[in-house]
Amino acid sequence: MRISTRSQVDPFIVMDVMQAAAAAEAQGRHIIHMEVGQPGTGAPRGAVRALSDAMNDGALGYTVALGLPALRARIAQMYGAWYDVDLDPNRVVITSGSSAGFILAFTALFDTGDRVGIGAPGYPSYRQILKALGLTPVDLPTSLDNRLQPVPTDFADMDLGGLLVASPGNPTGTMLDHSAMTALIDATQAQGASFISDEIYHGIEYEKKAVTALEVSDDVYVINSFSKYFSMTGWRVGWMVVPEDHVRVVERIAQNMFICAPHASQVAALAAMDCEEELKANMEVYRANRELMIDGLREAGFTSFAPPDGAFYVYADVSDITDDSRKLAHDILENVGVAVTPGLDFDPDRGHKTLRFSYARSTGDIAQGIDRLKAYMASR
Repeated sequence: MRISTRSQVDPFIVMDVMQAAAAAEAQGRHIIHMEVGQPGTGAPRGAVRALSDAMNDGALGYTVALGLPALRARIAQMYGAWYDVDLDPNRVVITSGSSAGFILAFTALFDTGDRVGIGAPGYPSYRQILKALGLTPVDLPTSLDNRLQPVPTDFADMDLGGLLVASPGNPTGTMLDHSAMTALIDATQAQGASFISDEIYHGIEYEKKAVTALEVSDDVYVINSFSKYFSMTGWRVGWMVVPEDHVRVVERIAQNMFICAPHASQVAALAAMDCEEELKANMEVYRANRELMIDGLREAGFTSFAPPDGAFYVYADVSDITDDSRKLAHDILENVGVAVTPGLDFDPDRGHKTLRFSYARSTGDIAQGIDRLKAYMASR
């Protein structure tokens, strides 16, 4: 049986690292997980209680394709509280995680062969989803001078159908301020291209609030998720905000591709949004971990990185140590039992000289992981 050309996507290397770490654990080794971008905490307790109550009340069947009206209204309310943005709930679309949001956005906005710019380093699934949909991802190499975020000159001479940015970014944790976001949106729209803002790490910020693209323009797509700030990775529920005249377009696609996001997850997500004390407590863990990671990596010898503004990653240039980050990650796992991610996932051209360190786990794990990394570097 033949295999389609669009199925020829690259593997997600971090999943290979996770598999190797799991194999080591199966052999009885204690592994510190700095490879995976997953909160160490579970869903807020109030979310779990709400779902239990809903399950006892009756069957959880299909919702409408756009999602539970109460959840859409609550998300719109959050934009007012977080960003002072007056958002019409009708523009909110509930999705099966941000991944479904990207599929819906790419399908709604682009035709086969369209070129879509993405910052490099960047989340690898952007590239692979675009390829699988018959679109052309265009890597925009970013620089440390620009805190590893794209700037308008990076795509000034390119014929792009769209630009996708992430702030805070994965793997870097760096953010776009209001002027930088405005410059990118203006430059994109001047080319007649579409603008998509990945905001799934909003809420996980340290010194200042992240800027939503909706503060700049209504003529954008925004994608977010309950996976990170709300600690609901496995629940697979997220949302999009789209222009008013795109709602019906996205709704038709969602009806046919997904029917709806999981009803159970939507119930839990709605309750999670009111679990503020627990979510703030999680943020205190991330803040402590960030300080440990920044100081500890520098002490260990990983010194070339932009301190993260948000999310829970540090993306370090290790070109002074190796030109084979995959081998370095393998050696660190084998020698000191710390799983880290080689940068090849995020930047195919330059990732052989970078590593991503995640500090999403407990503070105790991060402290122990730093000690092990120091021991590894001292033994080289």
